[in-house]
Amino acid sequence: MTKFKPTTLKIRPYARLLTMLGDQLIKNERVALVELIKNAYDADATWVKVTFEGFSSDFQASSDSKIIIEDNGRGMTYDVIVNHWANPATPVKLVGKKTTATTKRGRIIQGEKGIGRFALLKIGKKVSITTRAIGNDSEFILGLDVSKFENDFIDANDKALFLDDLALTLRENSPAEIIIPKAIRMGATVVKRRPYGTKIEISHLPGIWSKGKVAKVYEDLARLQSIFDFKSSEEEIEATESGKRDDKFEVFIYRGNEFEPFAEQRKDRLGELLESRTVLNIEGSYVQEQRCFDFALNGRRDTISLSDARITGLKVFRDHFGKNGEILESRGTESGSFKFKFYVFDFSPDAAAKFELDDQDRKLIKEHRIYLYRDGIRVYPYGDPDDDWLLIDVRRGTVRASEFLSNDQVVGYVNISQSGNPHLQDKTSREGLVDVGNATDDFRALLQIFLAWVRKTPYGTHLIQKKKKDDVDTFKKEAVQKSFDEASQAIENGSKIDAQKKISEANRQYKAEKRYLVQRAETTEHLAGVGLSVEAASHDLMLAMARSTSALDALLKQANRGDILDPEFLQRELSSIRGLLSFVEMQMKDMQQLFGSSKQRKKSIRIEDTLEKVYKIYSTTLNKEKIEFSIENTGSPLVAKTTEAVLLQLFLNLFDNAVYWLQGTNHPRKIEVLLDGTNGQLIFADSGPGFRQEDIPYIFEPFYSGKGEDGRGLGLYIAKQLLERQDYTIDIAERSDSILGGANIAVTFIKDEN
Repeated sequence: MTKFKPTTLKIRPYARLLTMLGDQLIKNERVALVELIKNAYDADATWVKVTFEGFSSDFQASSDSKIIIEDNGRGMTYDVIVNHWANPATPVKLVGKKTTATTKRGRIIQGEKGIGRFALLKIGKKVSITTRAIGNDSEFILGLDVSKFENDFIDANDKALFLDDLALTLRENSPAEIIIPKAIRMGATVVKRRPYGTKIEISHLPGIWSKGKVAKVYEDLARLQSIFDFKSSEEEIEATESGKRDDKFEVFIYRGNEFEPFAEQRKDRLGELLESRTVLNIEGSYVQEQRCFDFALNGRRDTISLSDARITGLKVFRDHFGKNGEILESRGTESGSFKFKFYVFDFSPDAAAKFELDDQDRKLIKEHRIYLYRDGIRVYPYGDPDDDWLLIDVRRGTVRASEFLSNDQVVGYVNISQSGNPHLQDKTSREGLVDVGNATDDFRALLQIFLAWVRKTPYGTHLIQKKKKDDVDTFKKEAVQKSFDEASQAIENGSKIDAQKKISEANRQYKAEKRYLVQRAETTEHLAGVGLSVEAASHDLMLAMARSTSALDALLKQANRGDILDPEFLQRELSSIRGLLSFVEMQMKDMQQLFGSSKQRKKSIRIEDTLEKVYKIYSTTLNKEKIEFSIENTGSPLVAKTTEAVLLQLFLNLFDNAVYWLQGTNHPRKIEVLLDGTNGQLIFADSGPGFRQEDIPYIFEPFYSGKGEDGRGLGLYIAKQLLERQDYTIDIAERSDSILGGANIAVTFIKDEN
């Protein structure tokens, strides 16, 4: 019996493991180049130059072709080369992140697996790396040549090589000869090469190259960092306050000595489209601690909680978090907080002129999707036109197409970070996120939920507004009359079927025209209130502007004479001008609240606060006419749930009527307002002549005025219309409720149940 002596075996991989891992970890040459350039980013390079040396004009490679990647990063020391670079899967970056997660330029370190060097052999079989570390006078040249071997690393004697049979060569140039200070052209500019950085030359290229393939490489490299490089005002402020410097990182592609700009103009055009042709511009974040989306939609702030009915009612929410949100309640979300920005386009042929896109623009937009960036660096391949990482197209095809916007009409990005989203991890293959645990599923579901809400609510509103525009066109083109004329003609011709079709069409067009006319009437009412506000304030505004202009003219006149201006006099005059302009600004702000009143949201408003604002507008007129004004409160504060624009227009009309009728009466002239919070009512009264008995039935009718030619007959009519839309009422006060001998108007802020 053979006795076996226990021994220790060492794992000794064959050299073919290099290509096997390379094929699995690095998808293609494009991904390989990106990996190498990410190394330059981690090395704090501000530029990378990629040169296709020895390639034809259409980028066909020859046996002498090589790809050169040069950067101005911090370079590698001897210790880094020997103890880390030469040892694949080195944990140096991973360990380094635990102590210092950022580079000296403040960049978040991207690499951590130590396998990026496999990208070299994906591109070519012969590699030369020249590197010079900051502060070193010498440079090191590292060489790896496996060009004489097939991919399986079997030699001429059919002997398979082990990984440790492969040798790297290392030599030193002292002083440095390659990475030395010199001028290097980068596109349209010339930069000064500093005495540090890395230059990689890769030859014996097995891949097939073409101009189209290089263009795709450029697109990948151009999208390594965010292509949405314009900052929001909040980000600009944050960057300024934190003192962050501009972290420039640019990639230039050359064919020999010729710069290849590729898609620079197309990138500029994309920026123009994102800025000027989008229906919706959404920027915000998901806040995990509060379980809500906080964002600005076309500049307007909003917050939507995951418990909001607008969210819980979505099928995609129920599919992921349970019918009643029980999964969300039990464990919350595990993705972490993240930021996003989305640009939504209207691809329909009947899009409004300001959203219109030609075929080329549409094609350009469709080349982009929603990108994912981790600490400012792209997670590939998310954002590519053929990648549906959010499974939008899948749900549109299997659930309901109208649940989401089309995948190609939304362009944007999502920002995550290593610190804020530790459970969202990249696959080793560099192809997206690892689908392990709940984090990635939650992340994808949250984005699906938000985008589903965008389709249903804001974009749904856009479609409704577009329909309203169609209604306007129906009115302006007199489509109803034309359809009736055509129906009449069909009847005369004895064509009953055609007549029925035309009458049905006329009926549809009539309803569209009616919607438009009702909307226009409501808009006219709002504008009437704006006009009344401007009329009331115009005298004071013109007076303030005249005084400001006069004071400035006087100062300019003295300055033109060359006189030395007295500092105290100058300060006094400028302070006076500033005071006058501040008055104008305050008046304009008060009036500005009337504009776009239909867009305002209802909220609880203290009636007295709005009364005070309108009083300020009329204060000069009241003082001039010696009209006393007072407010009396009884019970709790009077509050109404409405828009401030409605209240402003109500009180502007009431003040305007009161001032008109008081101007012709004897003193004392009074306006008194009683605010009864207990009964939800106010009485607006003046000491004027009051209502004539014959006018009372028509007080709130349009175009009826007791002022004769001075009146428009719209004031009280508009006030009544606005209040009725809020389910409030306005009427002449009962005698028992009157507080002065003139006109007494009662406004009730209790919902009318009739």
